Amino acid sequence: METTANTGSTRWHELVVNKIKFTEPFMWLAKGWRDMIDAARYSLTYGAVIVLISGLLTFVLFSTDSMFLLPFLVAGFFLVAPFLGIGLYQMSAHLEKGEPLKTCNALEAWKSNHTQISMITAGFFIMMQLWIALNYVLFSLLYEGLSPPLDNFFSNVFLSEKGRNFTIASIMVGFFFAWWAYMISVITVPILIDRKIDGFTAIRLSVKSVLQNMPAMMLWAFMIVVIVGLGLMTYFVGLLIALPLVGHASWHAYRSLVPSD
Repeated sequence: METTANTGSTRWHELVVNKIKFTEPFMWLAKGWRDMIDAARYSLTYGAVIVLISGLLTFVLFSTDSMFLLPFLVAGFFLVAPFLGIGLYQMSAHLEKGEPLKTCNALEAWKSNHTQISMITAGFFIMMQLWIALNYVLFSLLYEGLSPPLDNFFSNVFLSEKGRNFTIASIMVGFFFAWWAYMISVITVPILIDRKIDGFTAIRLSVKSVLQNMPAMMLWAFMIVVIVGLGLMTYFVGLLIALPLVGHASWHAYRSLVPSD
């Protein structure tokens, strides 16, 4: 596979991805679990930081009467999750090479291809902002005022007739953003950490991996939603394990899908 980091001249037909079995995501999860155990001190610390940030963000929303944004931010979490796992990908890369983990961190991973990773990360956050902005628009069509009182927020938004329309529209918008975000990001950041290629080539590799392995990649998407969703449902505490597990497994997904140079 020929790539040019500066010009991104790789053509679609030159991008080679592996054909995988439907059950392959279970192997990624098993390998991710093993990496998490081997790097438990570092992985769980990484997860603990995410839990702390999530808790602080929730506290800020509560103290500013903006809790109505929480469901949308939770959904938006999936849009930026590929970037949040950058340090975990690096840990798995170190374990793969038998290198010590004491010098392994997200900054090291970012420095390996900082321009392209920064560009892709900015795109993730722009998608998240668009997602929240669209929900603001949908929400303004339903409810008058800046935000509803918290005591009847769920009954107004999710149980009323107008609320059901809002919920359906929000889910449709969210699914659109989530699916496209998944396709362009499922292995993009691990690729950029491991190879000196441009962001657009990494995105095309990610998209081609999904399109050529649709059943398995849909299963992997479902597994990610379930695992991270359970972490979010436990008041973020479950993210202590959920995020490191998915992050390490995502590295092995990349290794399985993209042939070695």
